[in-house]
Order: sequence, then C-alpha cells, then structure tokens
Amino acid sequence: MHPHEYDAVMADSAGELPQTDSGIEVKHLYDSSDLDGWDVDAQLGAPGKPPFTRGVYPSMYTGRLWTMRQYSGFGDAASTNERFKFLLDAGQTGLSCAFDLPTQMGYDSDAGRAEGEVGKVGVAIDSMADMRTLLADIPLGKVTTSMTINSTAAILLLMYELVAEEQGVTADQIGGTIQNDLLKEYIARGTYVYPPRPSMRIITDIFEYCSQHVPNWNTISISGYHIREAGSTAVQEIAFTLANAIAYVQAAIDAGLDVDEFGPRLSFFWNGHNNFFEEVAKFRAGRRMWDRIMTERFGATNPKAKMLRFHTQTGGSTLTAQQPMNNIVRTSLQALAAVLGGTQSLHTNGYDEALSLPTEQAARIALRTQQIIGYESGVVDTPDPLAGSYFVESLTDEVERLSWEYIERIDEMGGAVAAIESGFQMDEIMQSAYEYTKSVDDDERVIVGVNRFTIDNEPEPEVFPIDPQLERDQRERLAHYKANRNTAGVESALAAVKATASTDDNLLYPMKEALRADATLGEISDALRDVFGTYTP
Repeated sequence: MHPHEYDAVMADSAGELPQTDSGIEVKHLYDSSDLDGWDVDAQLGAPGKPPFTRGVYPSMYTGRLWTMRQYSGFGDAASTNERFKFLLDAGQTGLSCAFDLPTQMGYDSDAGRAEGEVGKVGVAIDSMADMRTLLADIPLGKVTTSMTINSTAAILLLMYELVAEEQGVTADQIGGTIQNDLLKEYIARGTYVYPPRPSMRIITDIFEYCSQHVPNWNTISISGYHIREAGSTAVQEIAFTLANAIAYVQAAIDAGLDVDEFGPRLSFFWNGHNNFFEEVAKFRAGRRMWDRIMTERFGATNPKAKMLRFHTQTGGSTLTAQQPMNNIVRTSLQALAAVLGGTQSLHTNGYDEALSLPTEQAARIALRTQQIIGYESGVVDTPDPLAGSYFVESLTDEVERLSWEYIERIDEMGGAVAAIESGFQMDEIMQSAYEYTKSVDDDERVIVGVNRFTIDNEPEPEVFPIDPQLERDQRERLAHYKANRNTAGVESALAAVKATASTDDNLLYPMKEALRADATLGEISDALRDVFGTYTP
C-alpha cells in the first residue's frame, strides 16, 4: 500500500492526524517518497561540515561528551559556593549560576524593591566581596562557568574577571558564557532595565571588550529557552531567537566589529520539551538556518562563525507539581532529545522544581540522568544517529520552512527590535500559550498526573528551604562593605561611568574601574539608569 493511501485508511479509522506542538501534522507513515528531490549534501552534509545539520563537530560525542552544566544558585554566595562544590564532586563538568531577581534587575540587596526577593530564585551578588565568596576555591582556569544574567551581564562578567585575576588566572585563561540576551527579555521574560537601544549598545560593548581581553568567553547566549517557557511553539522558539540573533550580529557589524572575529563567540540556549522528534528536528533545523544566515546574510567566511553552538535546559514549564517524580521521566526524554539533536552542554531540571529550588537529592538525580544517557545508552557512539530518517528529515525541513516564514515577517517589520516595539512576538506567543492551555483544560492534550492518571491524597514532598535570615545577613554584609570603603573614590568612579554612558566609548572600562573602587552592582546600574532611563512596555 502506498503511504498516502495508508494515511487515508488510518485517518478514517483514527480521526484527524496527530500534530506536533507547533501544529505540524504527523503522517501515520513516512517513506522515501517524503524525501523526493531531497539534496543530501545541501540539506544534510557530514557532521562538522556546512550546513551543520548533523552537528558542529565531526566526532560529536565520540571524542568527548557534552558539558554537564547543572544550574545552581540560591541564598547567599557562601551557600551557592557549597552547592557548586557538591555538584563538581558529583561529576558535573561545568558551572551554571542563577542570580536572584534584585541582581538581575540591577538592585542591591538593601534596595526597597529588593525586599522579600533576596536570594529567592538565585544567589544575591551585590559586591566584589560576594563574587569572591561565590568563587572561593573554584579553579577558574579549568572550570567554565555559565551565568544566566542579562541586564547586568557586563557587571557580573567584570566581577568574574577580577576575581580570576586575584586568583592568578589571566583573562585569556577563563572560559564561560553570559546570557546577555536582552531582546528576549522584552519578548518573554521581563528582567530588563534600560530601553532596547541602550541595551543593544551595552551588548556590542561586551562583544568588543571580550574580543580584546577575554577571548575564550562566549559573549552572548541567544536564548530561545525563555521564549518557550512563555508559551511559544518550537517553531516560534527557533524563529524569534534567530531573528534576535540577526539583530545582534547587525548591531555588532554597525559598530565596526568583524563578523568572522566575534561570530565564533556567539552561542545559543534552547529549551528541551516533550514532543521528542520535533525537538530533535528543531535543534537540527536551527543549525542549518544559522549557517545560511551567517553565510548569505552577513558574508561570514570563518566556519566557526557559522556554527550554531548551544546549551539546552530541559523544560521548566513542563514540570508538574502533581506527582513530581514523573518529572524524572519527562526530563530524561527531553535530555535525550537534546543529545540526539547535538547539544554542546546540558542542564537537566530537578524533579521538584515545580515546587521549590531543587534539593540535593533532586540535583543529583538530574545529573545522574545525563550521566546514564552519556555512559550507558549508546546514543553517543556515532554522530547524529537519526540522520536519514524519513520522519526526522521531513520534520526538520518543515520546522525550518515555518521558521523562515516568521523571520521574513519580522524582516518586513524592520527587524527584531522594531517587531518587539510593536508587540508582535509577544502577541504571537500569547496566542500559542492560550491555545496550549485551552487544549489541556479541554482534555485534548494529556498531561499525566494532571488531567489524567491522577491520584488522591498525594504525600507532601520535601522542598528546599530558604532561611529568611539569609536576607538580613546579606544586607548586614552589604552595609559593612559600604561603610569600609573610600566613598570619594566610589563617587568619582561612578561619575566616570555616567560620563562614558553619554558618549560612544566602551562602557566596560569605567565599569571595571568602578568595581575596583568597590562600587556595588546596584550603584553602577543606577549610574546607567540616570543616563539611559528605564524601559516601560
């Protein structure tokens, strides 16, 4: 029977064809006819070769596994430092740090707006003293660190560099990533401080500074993760993120930077969701699209500038408070999709994160999930083992096609920044989130343990405790820090930050000197607020 006839028979017996999360219909059977006219070299190629569909490195995981980078950060710097050491001792191969909301928004812990939020969703970092404690006894010349920070990314990066110098590690020896992706904050997350255009200026200043001083640092992690967490589809995650990336690259070129020089330090951050094969297709399509964007749109010739290297975090929004142990299975499937999709580093969520920050037990199981995939499953023994699958290749092509349609619409609006200012991406995500939620509420979509296979009288799970005394102690340490510094030197350094913000000069140099003078993160952010203002949507 021809596959199209087979589909007709199956549709008659089983109703409408199933769909992926992006609304792509999935046929009941795929065969060679689905790849008629398919150019293997143009659309697939070899691992490590353009268009990088099969991965950015020839050997992929046969030479070394991805970096197992568990996200951690809570309370004060000393508490998070202890968790870092626990994870490194458990076999984690890279650090990933979460910061609390005041730190993300450019407020010190003693600010009125920080009250009740200090140390809650990440670690509180106000000063160089906090950063020294956070990184105490961590070998910064050997361990790479990812910092999930955006509006204050430049400040945290400079703090990290200064602590490394104090440890005897030079700037060209440290490696890691700052998220530094402000456009997705306006689209999906909200931890912005300044308006979009000054934020873009700071980002390009970081590109320039790192190219000269911190060459092994990934200067941006262009993030689809939070776009997906806000309710987007897989196609929207790819399209909106790549549109943002186009805006960053164009801004850097406009600032006089060479795409072949800064391009290799760009990285991406994707979400891992439950629709297994669509997720694999999403990662593969994204790599192919980025190769085309960098080659055709920006004229990059350096192969490393065309490689879409990415970190993946399993889907926080897919975790359920009901029957939380089920989340171990969800996370395992999402992690496996990321590995089969060719991720360079991976964070697996703790099963209890719908309820609290992860306990040590949950963090250990999350790390063991990655280790079992890497060392026991066999999926790492050959690059891109799903290559050539009729279904996977067809789905990759369709995800790519639909993503290009979105990018073309955004281009017609004048690019990502103009589209953000008009609310386009936010409206599209809101509609997708509504449709997803309605499908769950209407029982059209099954969420195990939530709207089907439920149980009564679930036992109360253990949750991670946050001691309210931590906030009081953090404020006391900050008061002591401010009382024991040269106030005139701080004021002079902050004045230099403000003066530079009014010019086109690179902001990171006076910001670094302000940190040397013991200015705090909040004080430097306030200096920039005085010049740039704040953003209100």
